[in-house]
Amino acid sequence: MAMTPEKKVKQRVVNILKNMNEEVYYFFPATGGYGRSGVPDIVVCFDGMFYGIECKAGKNKPTALQQRELENINGAGGVAWVVNEDNVESVEEVLRTREHDGPRRKSWQQLILDLE
Repeated sequence: MAMTPEKKVKQRVVNILKNMNEEVYYFFPATGGYGRSGVPDIVVCFDGMFYGIECKAGKNKPTALQQRELENINGAGGVAWVVNEDNVESVEEVLRTREHDGPRRKSWQQLILDLE
């Protein structure tokens, strides 16, 4: 069966995560049944930070529920953003340049905004 455009984006993200040559923990959360709806497609933990990556094809945008979850993750101190074919290479850059607190935190948040 052929891969959907969104599946191709997810596969590229996974390839980037696998090729970072460091310990990167990631998974695809199950949202049916007891799972939480709107959770990003890929959940990542790298170097003590929590990341949520929502994969979209082309110019597709997250649903209102997905957008709320991305905002909740960012509000809680994690990093969450939308990745598509145009900015998929941002994954490694965001993971490696993240900042933890205070004024420095604004720098990676601006990086995410610049990617949108």
